[in-house]
Amino acid sequence: MAINDSKELEQQRVDKVADIIDDKIEKVTNDLDKAHSETSKIERNYGENTKVNTFEVDDQMETNASVQQQKQLVYLAVENENILSSNKQKLQNLQGSPYFGRIDIVEDGEKDTLYIGTSTLQDDDGDFLIYDWRAPISGIYYNGTLGKVNYPTPTGTAEVDLKRKRQFQIINNKIKNMFDTNETVGDEILQSVLSEYSDEYLKSIVATIQHEQNTIIRDTHSDVLLVQGVAGSGKTSAILQRVAFLLYHSRASLNADQIILFSPNRLFSNYISEVLPSLGERNMRQVTLNEFISLRLTGIQVETLFERYEKDERNLPQDMVDIRLYKESAEFLNDLEVLENQNKEHLLHFEDIIFEGRPFFTKDEISKIYESQNTAYSIPDRFLKTKNTLIKRLQKRIHRDRDDDWVQAEIDNLSDEDFQQIITDHKIEESTNQRSIIAEEFLKDRYAPIYNALVNNYFFNPYQEYLYLLSHLDQKIVSTKIWDTMIEAIDHNVEAHKLSLSDAVAVLYLRDYVTDSGINSGIQHIFIDEVQDYTMAQLKYIEHAFPAAKMTLLGDRSQDVLTSSYRSKDLITSISELFNKKHMTTINLNQSYRSTAEITNFASQLLPDTEKIKAFSRKGDKPEIHVYDDEMGYYQGLKSCARELNKQYETVAILTRNEAQAEQVYTHYGDEALVTLVDANFRSVPKGIIILPIYLAKGLEFDAVIAHNVSAQNYPDDRSRDTLYTICTRAMHHLTLCAEKELSPLLKESADSEDATLQLN
Repeated sequence: MAINDSKELEQQRVDKVADIIDDKIEKVTNDLDKAHSETSKIERNYGENTKVNTFEVDDQMETNASVQQQKQLVYLAVENENILSSNKQKLQNLQGSPYFGRIDIVEDGEKDTLYIGTSTLQDDDGDFLIYDWRAPISGIYYNGTLGKVNYPTPTGTAEVDLKRKRQFQIINNKIKNMFDTNETVGDEILQSVLSEYSDEYLKSIVATIQHEQNTIIRDTHSDVLLVQGVAGSGKTSAILQRVAFLLYHSRASLNADQIILFSPNRLFSNYISEVLPSLGERNMRQVTLNEFISLRLTGIQVETLFERYEKDERNLPQDMVDIRLYKESAEFLNDLEVLENQNKEHLLHFEDIIFEGRPFFTKDEISKIYESQNTAYSIPDRFLKTKNTLIKRLQKRIHRDRDDDWVQAEIDNLSDEDFQQIITDHKIEESTNQRSIIAEEFLKDRYAPIYNALVNNYFFNPYQEYLYLLSHLDQKIVSTKIWDTMIEAIDHNVEAHKLSLSDAVAVLYLRDYVTDSGINSGIQHIFIDEVQDYTMAQLKYIEHAFPAAKMTLLGDRSQDVLTSSYRSKDLITSISELFNKKHMTTINLNQSYRSTAEITNFASQLLPDTEKIKAFSRKGDKPEIHVYDDEMGYYQGLKSCARELNKQYETVAILTRNEAQAEQVYTHYGDEALVTLVDANFRSVPKGIIILPIYLAKGLEFDAVIAHNVSAQNYPDDRSRDTLYTICTRAMHHLTLCAEKELSPLLKESADSEDATLQLN
């Protein structure tokens, strides 16, 4: 294709491609309607065929064969419908903005022009109208500067001469901006995109990916990829594009169900939920840390990060800090494992297996089986042999009980349909001992809870085992009296079906080690956002739970809201030591794109000199600092600021230090419309004026932010620095800080400079 130089010619191409997209959508819609009709027809036939009489042996065989055939037909029909739906979604994603980039190259003496978009589009002759942004050759658009450029191919590295790189901003199929550049993405496009107001959902950034973000997205070699990025540097956006890239790059061996994203809260999970679908991909699994732990420790209430933060705000004595730092370390888990292995004569803590109100296997019986195992075996092996012995005893019991009078009476009481169902489900042939076999299958169903208890290791009590190990641990952290008091508190909490976060991870690790369970080798990639909120013990356990997974960790040591009051900030060193046996890559992102330059520069002053962030050159208002003489004036001023900002911006967030402060601010609003108090149960961010504690705003951004009561009393010293920095960096376009009486010492330097507008009320 000849190189197009004019905007008019480029617009003609956009119009042509838009028509082709519309035609393809119309065709795939018709195909989808036909496929849906065919699927419904097959499903009706399947339902009718399964109603055939199953009381005669010949009919049983014929029905089973027919059912299997119909199942296959249903599967194929549904699969075809899914493929068509996926194709339609990709085409719809191209509507209105079919592509964003163009590269002109010379390869082996031949000129070629390629257009880059969110997915591939070919015409009826098979010629490429749009190249998927994830295709190897599309990497030239993100990485290359004019001149000789390399890109990977299935047969090796190819070299081309990059003659032109052109960028488009196309809205409703009309070219809004178009220019040639030698950069990854020029300031003109970024300025336009970043000046937009916040939305309920995060948007794809494939049109504005920067070089350093592209390095994160296309990394396929690292076992652990650690991204330390300042607020607003595009960490979250980059990892979502990374997920899309990996699904494209490894489409033959990877699907969305093999990827897990650990997100900071439910609001964040909803906020990012539209990015992958907008790129034609299914969302990966998402879970918060608390949800992950709670799913693995059923029947006990595990403390959340937020609950612990709220408690820490009130009181955190030094002894508790010392204990927690130890229990949150990877060394603590190692110490538990070593101690467990040291005493070969120690008997594990077992539980009775109760069936219908009575012990079926007593803990004494289980202990004797475990004690009889050779102590030369490892603890997991001894446990497994104990478990297998119990399963064999259950099987013998079933075989022995099958001819008991009570069992035979139960068989006689079965309806003909239930009797026949057992024969069909277990494919029992007619024979002289058919009734005994039916009785065994009946008992297997009856004793299924016992079998499940054995398979799921419910006869082992990890909580008591943990308490035992704690009581025998040779710790030098605190006095024996304080340590024993802590053990008593844990025991009391377990009795009340409660567990602290640090203890929960230790119990899980111990349980999985002893029982050799809890491993999921099917997960290939783990993504953790806000990794600065995680302890090394938690990361070690996640690595243990998903041993085959590569890990992408994203964080900002300066946004350590939840643990900054007691934990050091050496995030990179700690993670590097934890994963020192793996191929690890660390990438630093220092450029912030979220906020205006004025907000970014203001927030940057809260950081140590070594961690200054680079502001993007998007101009805006200076942050405003309002100091009020008394409480009444403060809340009147706060409400007035919010109302004025809400006239210009759809979303105005009043961010507080904790939940109690958010509730207090909300009470001053009463039943005023368009004001919402957001808590941890919210799944989306409403419009209007919203009030929420800062830890629920992590990862989110708002048009305008009001920082609640940045006073000397509320933010007294350096331990508050991370919280205040995080609040300021949530603002995209406008930042106001309100204080009652005396301003925080963290802000006095900024208030006296030209970086903010100070108003005394």
